[in-house]
Amino acid sequence: MNAHDSTADGGDPRPSPGTRAVPFPRVDVRFGHIGRDYQPGEWLTVEYTCSALGDEAIPAVERSVVWYTEGKGEEDLGVHFFERIATPSGVAAVVPDGAVAVRLPRSPLTYEGVIVKIRWCFRLRLFFESGRDHVSEHVFALGRVPPSLHP
Repeated sequence: MNAHDSTADGGDPRPSPGTRAVPFPRVDVRFGHIGRDYQPGEWLTVEYTCSALGDEAIPAVERSVVWYTEGKGEEDLGVHFFERIATPSGVAAVVPDGAVAVRLPRSPLTYEGVIVKIRWCFRLRLFFESGRDHVSEHVFALGRVPPSLHP
């Protein structure tokens, strides 16, 4: 999954012709492990820096560590860690820089199957005063399960 931008009504975040351009935030992350490979029970450490935020206030930030499935059938989502930071004056204390440290669970492990895949990611969601939000997702691996061979 890649970083994406959305608006409160699910519309196109790009400005229409003749309107003021809305800055597209940039989120850079640094994982504690080179290669982003972790084992069950290890600490996931992530440092992040946000830039190109523009002048608009950010009244809330959500930071999470989640796993999700991709493939045939219904997609599942599990939340391992979630934190919402919101203040009346904005979240200048956590934006543009922040860090998260979370002990990872035993399962589910990252899996690259033919029919289904299990992925883990660190997710940062910025909420802007105008109602739009920006979600940035950064994938990492949990465990060492060999990829499935095609049948």
